[in-house]
Amino acid sequence: GTTPFIKYWNAGGVKVCDCDDVAFIAQVLDDLESVVHVDRKRVYAAGMSNGGMMCYRLAAELSNRIAAIASVAGSMAIDDCHPLRPVPVLHIHGTKDGLVLYNGPDERTPSNIKFHSVEDTIQTWVKLNGCPDAPAVDLLPAVNDQVPIRRTAYGPGKDGAEVVLYSVEGGGHTWPGREPEFFFLGKSTKNVAANDLIWEFFQKHPMK
Repeated sequence: GTTPFIKYWNAGGVKVCDCDDVAFIAQVLDDLESVVHVDRKRVYAAGMSNGGMMCYRLAAELSNRIAAIASVAGSMAIDDCHPLRPVPVLHIHGTKDGLVLYNGPDERTPSNIKFHSVEDTIQTWVKLNGCPDAPAVDLLPAVNDQVPIRRTAYGPGKDGAEVVLYSVEGGGHTWPGREPEFFFLGKSTKNVAANDLIWEFFQKHPMK
C-alpha cells in the first residue's frame, strides 16, 4: 500500500488499498527459487511494526511456504486466520509502545487503523498451534540496563510449534539490542538482542 507520505505492507487493519502483498511475496519466493537454491523447509518471515503485522498475515495465508515468523512491535491486524499448518511464532513487544499499543488501539490510535492487542494475538496462535494453555514464564535479568524482560513461552504444540512472547517492560516502539533512532519511540533494551533471539528461534523451527 501507499499514501502520499509512507509506503506500507497490506497487513490488514488499514483500508486504503487492495494490494495483494501475500501474492507479491509468494512471487518473490518463486523468483528467488528460479535463480538460487532455497531450502523450502527454512523460509522465514521477520519484521517490525507494520512489517511484523505482515508476518502474521503470511503465517495465516502462506503457511505452506513460511516455516516460522518473528514480529517485533507488530501485533496481528487481520481477523480471519486459517493457516494450513501450525506456524511457530516469536513476538517481541514493549509494554509502553506508543504506536502499536500493547493492549490494542485506544484514543491515541487513528480511527482508520485496527490491530489486535498483544495478548489477543498470542492467544490466537496458541490455539491455532495447539499449544498448552499454561505457559512457562521467566523474568530475564536486567544486566545491561534497567529494562526488565518477561519471557512467556507456550508449547510445544502440534508438530512442535511454539508461541514465545518477550514483553519488554517499559519498552517503546523499538528494536531490542540497539538504540532507538528517535527519542519519541521510547525506551529500548540491551539485555537481549532481537537479532539473536529471532535467529535462535528460526534455527529451532524448520517446516515439518
